[in-house]
Amino acid sequence: MSQRPRVAVAKFTSCDGCQLSLLDAEDDLLAVCERVELAHFAEASSDLQPGPYDVALVEGSITTEHDAERLRELRRQARYLVTIGACATSGGIQALRAWGDVGEWVEAVYPTPAFIDTLATSTPIAEHVLVDFELRGCPISAKQLVTVITALAEGRRPKLPSHSVCLDCKRRGTVCVVVAQGTACLGPVTQTGCGAICPAYNRGCYGCYGPMPQANGRRLVDQFQRLGHGADRLVPLLRNFNAAAPDFRRESERLEQAADGGAS
Repeated sequence: MSQRPRVAVAKFTSCDGCQLSLLDAEDDLLAVCERVELAHFAEASSDLQPGPYDVALVEGSITTEHDAERLRELRRQARYLVTIGACATSGGIQALRAWGDVGEWVEAVYPTPAFIDTLATSTPIAEHVLVDFELRGCPISAKQLVTVITALAEGRRPKLPSHSVCLDCKRRGTVCVVVAQGTACLGPVTQTGCGAICPAYNRGCYGCYGPMPQANGRRLVDQFQRLGHGADRLVPLLRNFNAAAPDFRRESERLEQAADGGAS
């Protein structure tokens, strides 16, 4: 990698929130700019320089064939490709289309559906091209993003914590909302990154950072059912920002099948 790596920031289907997290890094962003050259970042500058790039940061999911082709071209131009955010790593909230009829929704929403060109799915970047590193979150943590960029600029693999949100609750002295109140909380199976914000405000974790490695979602869902939570509560909880993440998707579909009278 060059002395001052060239970085591109690309967006696909998303809300731009993860790109804004980089801009929100404020003082840290100045330090990042001294280490890397932000060669292509439409959210921050109209000076969009062509590739090749040392690192491509990719936000958003793939929902059109045009996006898929644009992504493949970006992959060809980037030495390392890093996905940032829930949309890029698991399809985002728009992946809910996997459980619906896209054609029916388009007919209901748009006055001229014939102009809409979209795929029936919203898929993560890794289903289309090789991804070198995934940074989770909805939105991502600016601190973690700076850590990733700094590591890549130094030619080493980023190292981020992968423990559950539960451990963050213990560290900040937050009373467990599952034990104390029986609240359905995804903290035990969700990867750290937010600092356990929701439990600190007496709410269950919504799983914004996606399933942690080796998460045992089945046992957690079984426990929630013993506490009296039904599929009507748990399926929407699992089908959130990371609805298509395999661990969350599997459990939400198991709950639906059981509610419909199928095998659990």
